[in-house]
Amino acid sequence: MNPLGLAAAAATVSGTAFTAWALYVTLVEHPARLDSGARSGRAQFQPSYRRAAPWQASFAVISLLAGGAAAALTGRWPWLLGALAIGAAIPLTLVVIRPINQHLLSTASLADAEVLVLMQRWGRLHAIRTVLGAVGLLAFLWALRGR
Repeated sequence: MNPLGLAAAAATVSGTAFTAWALYVTLVEHPARLDSGARSGRAQFQPSYRRAAPWQASFAVISLLAGGAAAALTGRWPWLLGALAIGAAIPLTLVVIRPINQHLLSTASLADAEVLVLMQRWGRLHAIRTVLGAVGLLAFLWALRGR
């Protein structure tokens, strides 16, 4: 496989995985956490987040790098747009969502009301990651159309 084909495949597959996973969490898993109540929801969030975070971070990094490489090889802006959209989930997570994660993942005792507020905010911010993934994936698919 040539370098462009490899970059395009890596960007598209990782972008698809990132977006599908994020969409599942936004539409199914996180609402179920909220429905189960503060204590149960937080108890489920902790192992789920620890398992999912390395995968989602890896998909985002691969999408960013591979999409950037495809953009550099082709000079086509949709590759760059897709790479930057999915890549934007990284600073969003590290700067904005991480403090919420730290509270929810800590062993500190939190009032149920505080847990619910944190989890609701986390869900809204995670939905932004989902939209970033969808924008990035659509851009990748658009770029593939013009190959």
